[in-house]
Amino acid sequence: MQIRKLQQHDLADLLQLYTHLHSTDLPLPPPEVIAAEWQQILANPSYRYFGGFIDAQLVSSCTLTVIPNLTRGCAPYGVIENVVTDNKHRRQGFGTALLKHALAAAWAAGCYKVMLLTGRKDKGTLEFYEAAGFDGHEKQAFIAKP
Repeated sequence: MQIRKLQQHDLADLLQLYTHLHSTDLPLPPPEVIAAEWQQILANPSYRYFGGFIDAQLVSSCTLTVIPNLTRGCAPYGVIENVVTDNKHRRQGFGTALLKHALAAAWAAGCYKVMLLTGRKDKGTLEFYEAAGFDGHEKQAFIAKP
């Protein structure tokens, strides 16, 4: 699998891959809104969308956001979100390789920690994240929604 930062032309494939992320999701806005959001994401150096490719097919993706910080000696921290692998390519190591790549990018950016949240409670998913280097017991997460 080849891993690289996603680019302008990867948007349609990424949106297709995201159908494997949630069984239900909010409907997408009009294409021009999506395109404008993608442009804003690509223009911001704090956002890193990584994709794992088999041949030319996007099979896995995650997002790393590097957030500036005034504590920990002004070292930034990272947040990984939207970890997804195409259903046909799961349990083959692609997601783990992608997460390790994202962690390496975070460490190279000087992050002192990287956080990842999941709403999944099944043992397999939790073991997957722990095998990729995350500790599910170090901190407690709280979520607020409007």
